[in-house]
Amino acid sequence: MRTAVYAGSFDPPTNGHLWMIERGLEMFDHLIVAIGSNPSKHYSFSVEERLEMLRASTAASERLMIAHFDNRYLVDYAKKMDAKYILRGIRSPNDYEYERVMRHINSDMAPDITTVFLMPPRDIAELSSNMIKGLTGPTGWEDTVRRYVPESVFQALAARGGTI
Repeated sequence: MRTAVYAGSFDPPTNGHLWMIERGLEMFDHLIVAIGSNPSKHYSFSVEERLEMLRASTAASERLMIAHFDNRYLVDYAKKMDAKYILRGIRSPNDYEYERVMRHINSDMAPDITTVFLMPPRDIAELSSNMIKGLTGPTGWEDTVRRYVPESVFQALAARGGTI
């Protein structure tokens, strides 16, 4: 059974994240979407809120698990979950350089785990959680942001009045 971990902060989840999840389910028998915690980051949504947004944005499937891990390296989490693959998205040259370095470090730590890179289509290639957070707030933000996030995420942002 081919199991992959797709990890990120998902703060908040975007349509780009959903695209990665859909492709991951096409490629692997089991996909673990894992919210990682980085102590140096300030999050707009709690882990519980992000887990709920991901669950509400994805179709229930025995092949998909939404989870959280804390205080461990991604490769260590992948080993714990018996995953042989890490799924990562590449949106830009900066992403590529960062992910290339991380792939080599992860390989040093766990040579039996393979990193798989996917490049999203052009219409969502620029999406990031930080971009979404930057677009919320000004008058009319709803029309702009709604097209880039799942409905559950839009509702969470709207419940906060676009202030995050």
